[in-house]
Amino acid sequence: MRNKSGYFLIGFLIILCFQSALAELRLPSARPEEVGMDSRRLMVLDELINQALNRRDFPGAVLLVTRHGKIVWRKAYGLSQLVPEPQPMKVDMIFDLASITKPVATATSIMILVEQGKIRLWDKVKTYIPDFVPYIEEKGLPGEDARLFHLLTHTSGLPPYTDPQEVAKKYGNPCPTELLVKHIAGIRKEFPPGKVFVYSCLNYITLAQIVKIVSGEDIAEFSQKHIFKPLGMTSTFFNPPDEVKPRCVPTEVINGQPLRGVVHDPLARLQGGISGNAGLFSTADDLAIFAQMMLNKGEFKGVRILSPLTVERMTEIFPRLNFSGRGFGWDLDSDYATVRGDLFGYRSYGHSGYTGTSIWIDPETDSAVIFLTNRVHPDDKGEIIAMRSKVANVVAASIIKK
Repeated sequence: MRNKSGYFLIGFLIILCFQSALAELRLPSARPEEVGMDSRRLMVLDELINQALNRRDFPGAVLLVTRHGKIVWRKAYGLSQLVPEPQPMKVDMIFDLASITKPVATATSIMILVEQGKIRLWDKVKTYIPDFVPYIEEKGLPGEDARLFHLLTHTSGLPPYTDPQEVAKKYGNPCPTELLVKHIAGIRKEFPPGKVFVYSCLNYITLAQIVKIVSGEDIAEFSQKHIFKPLGMTSTFFNPPDEVKPRCVPTEVINGQPLRGVVHDPLARLQGGISGNAGLFSTADDLAIFAQMMLNKGEFKGVRILSPLTVERMTEIFPRLNFSGRGFGWDLDSDYATVRGDLFGYRSYGHSGYTGTSIWIDPETDSAVIFLTNRVHPDDKGEIIAMRSKVANVVAASIIKK
């Protein structure tokens, strides 16, 4: 009996230590009033999201709100899946972030290489991708070459996407990223660089290949080594390992099976799940850590990921391209910036993802809104754009004191 009691005590202590370690990885929690927010105003969020669930805009959601480095709202709503059988949503579930990959993994990796003196944003794309053809002027002459800052701000002249089936037919499935980028490089550019904003996944697929060329590590390896592991973002990765797949929120049903822990984006899936435009999986808690690092000007709990000046440059509209409304990786005031809502200021920034995910960060109020849904489950027919704005408005309206 004594031995059994001893084993029980050891097991209990291990569980306590594990729970304590998990708590350490998360931001601390606080009542809204402790950080100048009105909890009664925040309660509107429950009704708002439940109404969306009743309309079947999306099966479920996780919403996390932070202010002054503390979590004031952390809730799961609805279902994580409808098929093959309904399952409840949980706050620690892992989402396919889709295009949130762009700022969190790819743009941050590029800026780390800038800080290391290994690249310049003024560098021409063809310095790293020699096959990258320029825009052809009306008289048939080549125009100016696109530069790295054009890729970051979606002003390179590339179209939004390319046909995955065409690429697979030409280069195989899976398709190595270098061959996909070779294909992208040869695509006719629709506009001269720096003239028109066209949101394009192809820009960020190209940027990820540049990370690999310069560092010798693909975007998954580089971002894990330089961003996620140092920050303690233990549930953030490309291609989630098998042991965490039960925590992954399924997306669209493809060939009769929902994608679970497999990236939804076709071009990212074609590359085996590792891509600069999509493929990152994470939780609301891990994204809260990343958001706090940005609010802290590049540092979290003594670990510095970016310099303060780098954070400032990433999160302001690039002056050469004011019309784009974009910073380096982040959206501030483009047509896609509906995530901001109507009340957060124009210094705030964020990004959304096709699968139904979004993050918005506001340095003016020292707050962040992380709203993760499974909009594409099971048939890619969910609605989320208006709800993102409404959630942001309720959160912003609850901030009543500095």
